[in-house]
Amino acid sequence: MALFGHDKARMVDASRALPGRADRMPVAGAHAVFNDRPIAAPFPEGMRTAVFGMGCFWGAERLFWQTPGVYTTAVGYAGGQTPNPTYEEVCSGLTGHTEVVLVVYDPEQVSYDGLLKVFWEGHNPTQGMRQGNDVGTQYRSTAYYTDEAQRAAVEESRASYQAALSRGGHGEITTEIAPLGEFYYAEDYHQQYLSDAKNPNGYCGLGGTGVSCPIGLATNEA
Repeated sequence: MALFGHDKARMVDASRALPGRADRMPVAGAHAVFNDRPIAAPFPEGMRTAVFGMGCFWGAERLFWQTPGVYTTAVGYAGGQTPNPTYEEVCSGLTGHTEVVLVVYDPEQVSYDGLLKVFWEGHNPTQGMRQGNDVGTQYRSTAYYTDEAQRAAVEESRASYQAALSRGGHGEITTEIAPLGEFYYAEDYHQQYLSDAKNPNGYCGLGGTGVSCPIGLATNEA
């Protein structure tokens, strides 16, 4: 699938990336499901953050706000080159970003490993630059870590899940694992898009492989 000569399933070269802008996207004050909770910092003391890409960020965000121990969520863009991109720019494939969900969680209620279980099982991480019928670099599977403990946990869980997937006849995991650079908030209408307050009958084709990830939900300090 190409746009102005660019294949959306291939990462854009830095020389062709859109220039972006200096102004940041305005951020809504409150979560549409957790009505009294913000979607941008500052967050309460003790909260931790995680960032995942699983294809369309609408369904990914819903999976995480339904996870016990998650304090708040937000959708945005990460892993690209264009500063402060718009949704249309990300969709063009000319920014290099992927759609991601920011997960703010209480480590006393849910561990980072527990979030990884939701991540691996909630989508198909073997599909490269697509997720289901959604094709393009913005839909690639990603896990962006914020410290070395998260990096180690992601890599260990990937190895465990790859073994489980291989036993089930699935292919190789293509998930991008990298340090989190800049997280850019998406437009307000994308935030909690599938909530009852916005689109109670909204469609999301997000789906996993049906293979269970062999990591637990116990809390820890990760």
